[in-house]
Amino acid sequence: MDVQMAVFHCADAFLRHLMVTKLSQCQYALPLLVPDPDTQQIEFPLWTFRQINKSWKMRNTNNEIISQTHPVYKTETPMVFFFRFGSVSSSKSQLMNSLINEKHNTFFHRNCPGSSRTRVLMDGVVEIAWFSPSGKNTDKFTDCVAFCNLHGDAGDHEKQLQILTEMSSVNVVLLPRLQKNDRSATIVESLYRNRKPLIFLFTEDESTVIERKKGKFKIGLKDRNQSEVSAELRRAINDCLSESSSTFRLEDVSKHSDIRVDEDDDEDCRRGREAAQQMMSLLEKKDLTEIKDSFLPHQGKLWRQWSQKNKELHRPRADEIEMEMIKIRERQHESNISEFMKFFFKQINSHDQHKNMYFFKWLRILLDEYISAGLSAQHYKYDEMWSTLLKLKENNDKSEQLKAEQTELERISEKLQATAFGLEHIMREIGQIYESCSSVKKNKKDLQVHFSSLPSLAAEMMISGFPLELMDGDAAHVPLVWISAVLDKLLQKLGDQRVFVLSVLGIQSSGKSTMLNAMFGLQFAVSAGRCTRGAFMQLVRVSDEMKTQMNFDYILVVDTEGLRALELAGRSMQHHDNEFATFVVGLGNLTLINIFGETPSEMQDILQIVVQAFMRMKKVRLNPSCMFVHQNVSDITAGEKNMEGRRRLQEKLDEMTKLAAKEEVCDAESFSDVIRFDVQNDVKYFAQLWEGSRPMAPPNPNYCDNIQELKKTILSHASKSHGIMLIDLKDRIKDLWDALLNERFVFSFRNSLEISAYRKLETEYSKWSWSLRSAMMETENKLHNKIETEAIHEIEETYLQRKLKKTSEEVKKSMSEFFEKDKDKEILIYWKISFEMKIKDVQENIVRETKRKLNEILHQRDLKKKIDAQRKHHENTLYEKSKELALKLKDKANDEETLKKTFDSFWEQCVKIIRDTPLIRDIDIMRDVREILSDVYESAPVGHWSSREYNNMFTVMSYCEYVIFRRSTKKGMADVLKRIRTYRETSGFAQTLSPEDEAQIRALVTDVAQQTDTKIQSFNISKMGYNISCIQQLAGYIKARVTEHQEGVKYVFKNEFFMVLFLSICNRAKEMITDQHRLFKEAHDHVLYLERKRGEYYSIFQKYCHGATSAAIFGEIICQKLKEPIEQSVYKKTARDLTDEIMKNCESLNGNRSNMEKHILKTLAEEEDFDKYMNYIHNPRDHFKSFIRDEVSRYITDKFNVSVLRKMKENIELLQQKIMKAAHESTEHVQVNRGDAGLWLKSFTQKLSDDLIFSEKDLSGVKHDVDDFSFLEDVIRKELFTIIIDISSRFHTKTFPAKLDYKFRPDEILIDYFCQCCWVQCPFCGAVCTNTIENHHGDHSVAFHRLRGINGTYYHSTNNLCADICTHLLASDQCFYTSDGSFLYRDYRRAGGIYAKWSITPDLSELPYWKWFVCRFQKDLEKYYSKTFEGSGKIPYEWRKYSKRDAIESLDKLI
Repeated sequence: MDVQMAVFHCADAFLRHLMVTKLSQCQYALPLLVPDPDTQQIEFPLWTFRQINKSWKMRNTNNEIISQTHPVYKTETPMVFFFRFGSVSSSKSQLMNSLINEKHNTFFHRNCPGSSRTRVLMDGVVEIAWFSPSGKNTDKFTDCVAFCNLHGDAGDHEKQLQILTEMSSVNVVLLPRLQKNDRSATIVESLYRNRKPLIFLFTEDESTVIERKKGKFKIGLKDRNQSEVSAELRRAINDCLSESSSTFRLEDVSKHSDIRVDEDDDEDCRRGREAAQQMMSLLEKKDLTEIKDSFLPHQGKLWRQWSQKNKELHRPRADEIEMEMIKIRERQHESNISEFMKFFFKQINSHDQHKNMYFFKWLRILLDEYISAGLSAQHYKYDEMWSTLLKLKENNDKSEQLKAEQTELERISEKLQATAFGLEHIMREIGQIYESCSSVKKNKKDLQVHFSSLPSLAAEMMISGFPLELMDGDAAHVPLVWISAVLDKLLQKLGDQRVFVLSVLGIQSSGKSTMLNAMFGLQFAVSAGRCTRGAFMQLVRVSDEMKTQMNFDYILVVDTEGLRALELAGRSMQHHDNEFATFVVGLGNLTLINIFGETPSEMQDILQIVVQAFMRMKKVRLNPSCMFVHQNVSDITAGEKNMEGRRRLQEKLDEMTKLAAKEEVCDAESFSDVIRFDVQNDVKYFAQLWEGSRPMAPPNPNYCDNIQELKKTILSHASKSHGIMLIDLKDRIKDLWDALLNERFVFSFRNSLEISAYRKLETEYSKWSWSLRSAMMETENKLHNKIETEAIHEIEETYLQRKLKKTSEEVKKSMSEFFEKDKDKEILIYWKISFEMKIKDVQENIVRETKRKLNEILHQRDLKKKIDAQRKHHENTLYEKSKELALKLKDKANDEETLKKTFDSFWEQCVKIIRDTPLIRDIDIMRDVREILSDVYESAPVGHWSSREYNNMFTVMSYCEYVIFRRSTKKGMADVLKRIRTYRETSGFAQTLSPEDEAQIRALVTDVAQQTDTKIQSFNISKMGYNISCIQQLAGYIKARVTEHQEGVKYVFKNEFFMVLFLSICNRAKEMITDQHRLFKEAHDHVLYLERKRGEYYSIFQKYCHGATSAAIFGEIICQKLKEPIEQSVYKKTARDLTDEIMKNCESLNGNRSNMEKHILKTLAEEEDFDKYMNYIHNPRDHFKSFIRDEVSRYITDKFNVSVLRKMKENIELLQQKIMKAAHESTEHVQVNRGDAGLWLKSFTQKLSDDLIFSEKDLSGVKHDVDDFSFLEDVIRKELFTIIIDISSRFHTKTFPAKLDYKFRPDEILIDYFCQCCWVQCPFCGAVCTNTIENHHGDHSVAFHRLRGINGTYYHSTNNLCADICTHLLASDQCFYTSDGSFLYRDYRRAGGIYAKWSITPDLSELPYWKWFVCRFQKDLEKYYSKTFEGSGKIPYEWRKYSKRDAIESLDKLI
C-alpha cells in the first residue's frame, strides 16, 4: 500500500483520476482523505471520484426490484466508519472485508500477500468502499452502504476522526481494552454519549454481541470464530442502520475546513469545471429526447437524409439525387450553431491544452450524469418490451398485439438513440459543420473560427488519447470528408507514421470495449446504456523500447458496435452487419472476433458474417489476419475441452466458408483457403470477467492473465506485419466505404494503396528498363561507328549480351532491393515474378532490336559504298589537283590575293566537272503518293486531292462510310440485318457497324500507323536517301494489312479506306521523311558537300604554296577530315546524355505513363486549346508524341546555357583529349615498331573507332610521306584546337536538333521509349489504358474515365451528346447494346471481346476535370459534332461550379 500511495502522491491529477477509477473497477477501497507526507495537511481527492458510478438493485415496498446507478460523489447512502485506538491484535481491514465480500480483499490488510507490519505512507489515510446489493434475499445489506476505514491509531489523527464520526451513520471502534486513564477514553466516552449508533469491538474480550443500550453494541473478538463475529457485527450494523436516518454524501466532505480539496487547488481544473457547468446550464429543463435536435442540428435529420441519398447515389438512382444532396448540404450549412456549441468552440479555442483536457473530462462527467437517469429508464422500458415480445414469439403469436409491441419497441429504440448524448456527439456535430462548410466552400456566419481549423482540434484530441468516431452509428455512415481532413492534420502533426490497425468484431455486450480498454488502457465507453454505436478509433503510441521489436509507431484500435445489435431489431440487420463487418475487417491488419460464450446459434450467425467479410478481402487482395476470442468460458483450464472447442470452431468455420463461397461466387472449401489461420494459436479462451455475482464481484485474475496472453499474441502478429502508413490509411478508409456504398463490394473496390504501389512499381520499372536501353544505346553507338569505319563486318548477339551484362546485374540488384525493402513490399510481392519476366523480356528485346538495327546498318553500308566511294574520289581528285597546282606556284605567288584568284579559278573548273554528275533533287512526298494511288486506282481523282480535301483517318468519328457488308446467305443476311437494326436503335451513332467492329478497325489503323513509322525509320533515309520505292513499300504493306483484316469479318473495305489511310499516314510522315532527306542531301550532294569543304582545301593549298612540310599538311588534312565526325559524335553523345537528364529532371517525363497523362491534361487545361483537346481525344498516340517533342524542345531551350551547352563543351573537350591521346599513343607505337605514316594512321583510327566514324579509307587518296611523327602530333594539337573552337562557336538551340539524325534526337529516343506501351481505348468513353507495357498481362485500366459525349457519343434517336461517365453508369441499372444483345453496364464483362479485357470500377467521385472541360468547351463540342448537350444530355448546373484550378488540382488527387 505504501507503493500505491507513493505513486498517488507523485501522480498528476489525470493519473490519480485513472488510478482511482481502475481501483474502483477492481472493487478495491479508494483513498478518501490523504495526509501530505511532508506537511500532514489532509487532502480530499474529490476529482478522482468524479467518473466513478455505482450500480445496485434493491426491493421497493411492493417487493419489486429497482435498479439504481449513480455517480458516487453525489450518492446519498448510509456510511459505516471503522477506526481503532492503540495497537490491536485483530485486523480491522480484514474484518471489514468479511462484511463486504469474504472472497475479496477490498481493503488491503496485514495478512495479505506482500504486506508488512510497518507503514510509511498509510497512517492517517482514510479509505472508502461501497457495498452494492443485488436485490436478492442473500444480500448482506439491503441498501447501498459506504464503509470508511481510518488507517493507524485514531488518537493520532484527530481531524480525520472528527470528520468521519460526524458524517457517519454508524461508528465502529476497535479497542484492546478500555481503561479510564487512556487518552482515547475521553473520545470514546463522547461518542458513547452521542445519539449516533456506536459498536465497540474489543480485541481482548471473548463475549458475544451485547447491546448496552439502544444503538450501543459491544462485541468481543478474542479467540472467536471469524464468521460468527462477522455475522454478529453485520446484524448489529443492520440494526443500527434501520434506526438511523443519517446519510453520507461524498461530495460533502469538501465542506469541512482545514482540509485541502484537489479540485479547488488546481486552477485549470476549477476553470474547466466552471466552463463545463456553464455549458450544462444551457441544457437545463430540456427534454432528453429533444436535446440533440435542438443543440446539435447539423447531425440530425439533414445529415441522415444526406447519408441516405449518398447511398442511393451509388446505387440504381435518379439523376436528381446529386442535386438534392447539394441542397441538403446547403440547408445544413444554413442551420444555426447553437449557443451550446458556440460555448464549446469558445472554450477549445483558448489554446490552453491542459485546461482543455480538464474541460473535456468535466464535460464528459457532467453529460454522463445528466443523461444516466433518462437512459436507465429507457433501457428498463426496452428490456420489458423485449421480454414481452420474446414471449409472444415463443407462443407463435401473430396477432395485432405483436405488431403493436414491435412498433412500440422501435419507438423506444429511437428514444434511446435520441437520449444518448456524449462528447462523441459534440465531435460529430463539429464534423458535420466542417462537411457542410466544405461542401458549399464558405464559412458559417456564426462560427467564431474558420471551418478549416476544426480537423486540427480533432487531431489534437486523438493525439491526447480521445477516441474519434469513424462511422456514425446513428446514420450508419462514414463522414469521409471529415475523417480525411482529420487524418490529414494528424499526418501534419505526427508525420507519416506507420500504424498497425487492430479492429474488433463481436456481438453486442460481449465485452469488446472492456477487453480493449483493459489491454491498452483506452477510453472506449463501457458503461451500461452506453454501448458502442458505429465505430471509433483511438491511437496508442508504441514506446521507443517496443519500436525495436515492431515495424510501426502507433497501434490504431478500432472499436465497433455489436453485430446483431438489439437496437437494430426490426431493420435489415443482415445487410447492416455484413456491410459493417466488411468495412472493419478490411480496415484492420488484425481483426479480433469476439464471441461471448459458445452458444451454437450465436456463433453461427457471427461466423457467417465474418467469413464472408474475409472472403471479400481475399478477392480484392487485402490480407488481414484474424484471431478468435471466446469470452465467458467456464473451466478454461480443461485442455481436452479447449481442443474440442477448437475442433468445433474449425468445422464451423469451414461450413460457413462453403456457404459464403456460394454467395460470393468464390472457390473455397475451407477457412484456410480464405485466410492464413492457425486454430491452435489464433483461438483464445477467456475466463469470466467477474469472479462471482455482480455488482460486488471483483475482476477475475484469470481474465487479466488471458488479457496479457492475448496482448502478447497480438504483438507477435504485429511484429510480423508492416501495418499501413497514415497517408495510406485515409485512402483505405475511402476505398472500403466507396465500395460498400456500391453494394457489390468486390466488383466496386478500388484499392488505392495497391494502385499507388503499382504506379510506384511502374515508375521503377521505367527506370530499370531505361537503364538497360541507355546502356545498350552506348554500345550501339560504338558498334555503329565501327560498322561505318568497316572495323567490324558482323554482329553477334552474345557480344551484345555480354556488353549488357553489367547493367543487367545492377538492375537485378535494384529490383531485388526494391521488392525486399520497399514499405509496400507485401503488396508488391504479387507482381514480383511478372515484372522480373518483363525485365527479362525487355532485355531480350533490346538485344534483338539492337542486333536488327546494326545488321540494317551493315546492309546499308554495303549499299551506299558506291555513293561514299564516289564522294571520296571527288575529294581525293580535288586534293591531288590542288596539290599539283600549289607545287607549281610554290615560291612564285608572293601575295595572298594572287593565290586566292588562282585557287578560285581552279575550283570553279573542278566543280563544273562535278556538276555534270546527277544531282540529288528535292522531293515531294505527296506527289509520289498521288502517283502511286493513280497507278493503283486509275479512276480515282487523287491527282486533285490536297491534304485538306480528304478525311484524316486518325480523327474520323466512324468508319461506316468506308465499308460494304458482304453478300450472305438468307440466314446470315438476317443476322446482319438484325445486328444493324439493333445497333441503329441503341447506339449513339445510328450506324451499321457495331462498337466491336469500330474498335477493331480503329485498332487496325493505330497499329498500321505505328508499324509504318518503324518501317520509315528502317529505311535510314538520312544515310541512304529517299526513293519512291520507300512509298511503294509502305503502300504494299498497308494494302496487305487491310486485305488481311477483311478475312473473317462481315464487311469489306471500300477503295477509299485504303486510299485515305495511305494518304493520312504519308501526310503525317512527310515532314520526317523530308527532314531525313535534307540531311542525306547535305551529306551526299557532291556540289554542296565540296562547297562546304572549300575553305579547308584552300587552307591546305596555301600551305603547299608556302612550302609547308608533309607532316604539317597531313596533320591539317587529318583534322579537316575529323571535323564532321567530331561534330556528329558530340551531338549524338550530348543527345544521349540529355535524354538521361530529361528522364530524371523533367517532371512530366520522369515517372510512369499515368504521370505523363496527368501532365498532358494539365497542359491542355492551361492552354485551353480546343483543337489540341480533339487531337488528344481522337489521336492520343500522336498527341503524346507532340507532347514529348514540345517538352524536350522546351527543356532544351530553357536549359540550353546551363545544361545542354555545358554538356556539349564537356563532350567535345573529352573527345579532344581522346584524339590527342590516340595521336600520342600512335606516335609511340610507330617509333617502337619503326613504322611509317600508314602504320601511324591505322593505329590512330583504330583507337578512335569507338568514338568517331573515321577510318583509313577517309585518307586513302592522300599521299602521306611523313617521317617526323612528333611534329605531326603537334600539328594535330594546334589544328584540332582551331577546329574545336569553330565547332563550339556553332552550338545553338536551333542547330542542336538540325545537326542530329532523326533517330538520335532526344525527343525521338523518348518517343520510341514511352510510346511502346498500351494504346487500347475504353470501349465506352475512349480513355486510353495507362499501362506502360505493350501487350501487357491482365486487364486494361485507366486512372479515371471521362464523359462519353467528349468523343461524340450521343443518345439514340436524338441529337443529344451523352453527359454521363461510364464509371457512373456501372453503378446504375442501365444497359448498353452490342451485336450479341443488351448487357447491364455493371455486368459489362459478360459482353465479351474488348469489354472482357477491361477493369472498370464503379466510381461516383466528382471528376471535376472532364466536367469543367465540357462546360468550358460546350459550344465547341456542339459545333464539332453537330450535336447538342440538351435533353438527356443536359449538363447539370452544379458542374459549372468547377474552375480550371479545380480541374487541374483534381488531377493530383486522382493520378
